[in-house]
Amino acid sequence: MSRPLRVAVIGAGPAGIYAADILTKSEQPVSIDIFERLPAPYGLVRYGVAPDHPRIKQIIHALRRVLEKPEVRFIGNVDYGVDVKLDELREHYDAVIFSTGATADRALDIPGVEKTGCHGAADFVSWYDGHPDVPREWPLTARSVAVIGAGNVALDVARVLAKTADELLTTEIPDNVYQGLAASPVTDVHVFGRRGPAQAKFTPLELRELDHSPNVEVIVYPEDIEFDEGSMAAIRESNQVKTIVKVLQDWAMREPGSRPRRLHLHFLHRPVEVTGTTEVEGLRTERMELDGTGNVTGTGEFHDWDVQAVYRAVGYLSSPLPEVPFDHATGTVPHQAGRVLDLDEEHIPGVYVTGWIKRGPVGLIGHTKGDALETINSLLADVDGAELGDRPEPEAILRFLADRGVPFTDWTGWTRLDEHEIGLGVAGGRERIKVVDRTEMLSVSRSD
Repeated sequence: MSRPLRVAVIGAGPAGIYAADILTKSEQPVSIDIFERLPAPYGLVRYGVAPDHPRIKQIIHALRRVLEKPEVRFIGNVDYGVDVKLDELREHYDAVIFSTGATADRALDIPGVEKTGCHGAADFVSWYDGHPDVPREWPLTARSVAVIGAGNVALDVARVLAKTADELLTTEIPDNVYQGLAASPVTDVHVFGRRGPAQAKFTPLELRELDHSPNVEVIVYPEDIEFDEGSMAAIRESNQVKTIVKVLQDWAMREPGSRPRRLHLHFLHRPVEVTGTTEVEGLRTERMELDGTGNVTGTGEFHDWDVQAVYRAVGYLSSPLPEVPFDHATGTVPHQAGRVLDLDEEHIPGVYVTGWIKRGPVGLIGHTKGDALETINSLLADVDGAELGDRPEPEAILRFLADRGVPFTDWTGWTRLDEHEIGLGVAGGRERIKVVDRTEMLSVSRSD
């Protein structure tokens, strides 16, 4: 081939950056541009991981090393479908990889979810992580809160709501979030899982972390610790499930302590209605029972919980992409081994997908490496031995964006913004304070 393979990656989160990394390690000479809708890179790691998870956020160091590679160029503040279209990208690149993730909340179809005080977990996570598209204020007025879901996101939301603001001062929590949490009157956070302890989807590390706060008492109810044949099979087959069950059993047997706030873990409770007139005044659940397979059926026994806010943590959902096929039922782009398929299930030449937009929002951050490897193997197989056609030189896309009036950021600009944020944190006596206003982000990243 007479020139490097030119690839555009849409989305600068872990999935897109892992794909770029694998490409640079192949024998194929490449030139990669990673486009990001926001002025800053790192996606889910920056705007989806709780601030008190510094271990997970350390992944940023590995992602940064990829973005510093000479074959890779970061182009931020470019909104695909608005600032640039698929046909325009295909004019400049031999291949386009979509890795836009999942940022919306999956719907919870029960009466009352439209009431004031009922929130999606994704929006709350974006708020406490300083996402520039989310308002700085959050209505933290509830004394008692319900969180619906039995995954890691539900635990993150519950933990942040239950902890005191001062416990988060050593993290990179934004100041506006600290002030909001400091004024919160919350005393009780209730987490509801529809199935039993053996079917919970959180990880042992996330679960144990709930009990680390000196101000939060974690309460598990003995009547919720039930197992059927399906549950026992899951415990035998998975060390992770065995560990989770053991922790929950231990917590259920201990006497409640006297910490000022309480985080209640409820199992075998299905939410059926958010009650109240226009605002949340309670949550009604139905008691469930295991059916022998690990699934559940209703008992017809209902319980009303006195809560003033409800957070839905029942899963994330990807958003459709302009000019790209989309399966609304699964929230994914139809594909075969990462090759995007049209309505006739034929591969759209040069168009690929990876990450949660490819397989759905399940698994941990590291699991996207496997997705990326499969997609890149497909891409490389498609171009193997092929003659690359004429493309504009790499700087042409930057002129195209500039002519269109897009104030894009580059790696130098992001580095300047990163240093600015760290400087704010040092000046404030904190590890780090994020800039959350998009205008300020652009101003800092593009200043002379």
